[in-house]
Amino acid sequence: MVEARRIGIVGAGLGGTAAAGLLQRAGFEVTLYDQAPAFSRLGAGIQYGPNVMKIMRRLGIEQAIEDASSHPDYWFSRKWDDGAYQSRIPLNAEHARYGATYITIHRGDVHSIMIGAVPPDLVRFGKKLVDFQERANDVLLSFEDGTTDVVDVLVGADGINSRVREKLLGPEAPLFTGWVAHRGVLPMARLSGLEVEPCVKWWSADRHMMAYALDGTREEFYFVTGEPAESWPAGVPWVPSTREAMRESFKGYHELVQAYIDVADTITKWPLYTRNPLPLWHAGRVVLLGDACHPMKPHMAQGAAMAIEDAAMLTRCMTELGTRDLSRTFEAYRAHRIERASRVQQVSNANTWLRNQEDPYWVYGYDIYDVDLTA
Repeated sequence: MVEARRIGIVGAGLGGTAAAGLLQRAGFEVTLYDQAPAFSRLGAGIQYGPNVMKIMRRLGIEQAIEDASSHPDYWFSRKWDDGAYQSRIPLNAEHARYGATYITIHRGDVHSIMIGAVPPDLVRFGKKLVDFQERANDVLLSFEDGTTDVVDVLVGADGINSRVREKLLGPEAPLFTGWVAHRGVLPMARLSGLEVEPCVKWWSADRHMMAYALDGTREEFYFVTGEPAESWPAGVPWVPSTREAMRESFKGYHELVQAYIDVADTITKWPLYTRNPLPLWHAGRVVLLGDACHPMKPHMAQGAAMAIEDAAMLTRCMTELGTRDLSRTFEAYRAHRIERASRVQQVSNANTWLRNQEDPYWVYGYDIYDVDLTA
């Protein structure tokens, strides 16, 4: 097989965008496809640990992300009612140990910076993949608008409802976890006079609320919850919610939690889905990354991180091992990712991360560029 140079990436989320930027810098001919008509400031809060920021450094955007984000010195875990501290985890307080900054930011802002690191002529919006056909020497992509394209390698970075995964493994609905999440963004000024910590998680026996600042000036503040729910209507991605519904769900919680709820302008509610472990991550000229192959609950704030780490490892394998033998290269990628991704998935699903005092170095201190690909 000749070297594969033309790489098509389906899904311009954080993992797919990272893959596009890294592979393009490694010398591959990259095209990034997304079904959205254009880029927009979607989502709410997101956290990038030092493990992710080391990859952003390779994209040349580490400083830009730092400039747009909040840098908490500690992660605090607090008891739901009296606010007693259950853990104080050093983050940027141990910056030198981790070798990069821990940041919290609006997802749309960091996504914008990352998209800006990919040459605009390589990004094609309005391209919803409906089918692909692997041929002897390439992959034919077919889009909903009737257009087609040809690539040497197809990367499925198209999320939990991945069309690429579906074509490889057959249709299968994702599994509702029995959890939902309320999300809200609020102006920090409305919390004036209160002792608001920039990164804190409030815990009770069966639910939690994570809250943090979204920018360096701390003008915006964000909360996201995890709550049990018996069911969720099929095909409904999210629904509007209310302060009243949240007050009922978090009745008796600390006055700071009540303050977050009281001043939130818009509150939405989202289902949390997962999938059983997939039997494969790649087949022929097709390979998956991120939520397309290992979706997880967001309770470690590492879902996007795992997708971005996938992108970096895939780039390393394709660069250092070559693309003449794609099966070998893609299997090396899977082998060097599956244990870590599975461990993070398990801890996320258990929802125990940093609840009590522990050392998170195995997550945040990880440097994907230190991994020995010969091991």
